[in-house]
Amino acid sequence: MTLLPDPWWPVAVLALIVLGDGVMTFRPPKAIAACLDGVGLPRDWWWVLAVVKFLAASGLVAGFWIPGVGLAVTVGIVVYFLAAAWSHIRARYIGRDFWLNCLGLLALSIVVLVGSFLV
Repeated sequence: MTLLPDPWWPVAVLALIVLGDGVMTFRPPKAIAACLDGVGLPRDWWWVLAVVKFLAASGLVAGFWIPGVGLAVTVGIVVYFLAAAWSHIRARYIGRDFWLNCLGLLALSIVVLVGSFLV
């Protein structure tokens, strides 16, 4: 296990994806709005998801220089997407958004965690 990402580029890719996801959550297009409605998240809370994603992307970048931060943030992103997957299952909203977006980002986060920090 390492406290600084090695290789670093998967963490950079994850940071860009999480940042883009945060931008799209802040001003959600129809597909994302339907997904958030589908899992029953109140619209008053949507902005919180965007802020969490912006902070996560910032933490991933900070983790290039501050030992342990990138590892902690990557674990947090995995937990975030596990909670998102559970929300989809609980709400029985398991269409394309669940399989492609939610589980896809969960899988990517796990690959980055294992590949950049645990191996």
